Amino acid sequence: MKYLIVGLGNPGVKYENTRHNIGFKVLDALAESSNTSFVEEKHAYYTYIKYKSRIYHLIKPTTFMNLSGRALNYWMQHLKVNVENILVVSDDIALPFGVMRLRGKGSDGGHNGLKDINYYLGHTKYARLRFGVGNKFLKGQQAQYVLSEWTSDEVKDMSERIQQVIKMVLAFGTIGLVRTMSDFNGK
Repeated sequence: MKYLIVGLGNPGVKYENTRHNIGFKVLDALAESSNTSFVEEKHAYYTYIKYKSRIYHLIKPTTFMNLSGRALNYWMQHLKVNVENILVVSDDIALPFGVMRLRGKGSDGGHNGLKDINYYLGHTKYARLRFGVGNKFLKGQQAQYVLSEWTSDEVKDMSERIQQVIKMVLAFGTIGLVRTMSDFNGK
């Protein structure tokens, strides 16, 4: 069985530690824990890991957040991965910091990366794991907020929260979407 795990973010050092790049941060931690590293390929940084006889293909799109669908679509076709085996990891301002929510479908919630993926797929029926980044911004300041760096308090809890996301990603491939949602959502 093979899976495509897409961590959303923006390439470049400028964005490395921003809230919007939590998808990249999660995949970096997952690759590091598996002693592998990313290589720049077409539309994405790419690597793969093996876990419990499954292959998880990990991509971090180089197309920038608002064009994430192009990278997902290319890699889905290139690797011949069914949409049921795709998981997108993204930030979510509607969730408090560190709260994770896995869903098998849903709206883009105003997230431009998810909006572009919806456009390329032509539907919203794909798994997405949203990592809460909170909403401590003034009206009209959403873009600046998600493109700003984590606070020192958030950084203290980041490693533990990322380890929880990694468990969810691996569970998605081993025990399935429904059971993973049941076991992990809101924890």
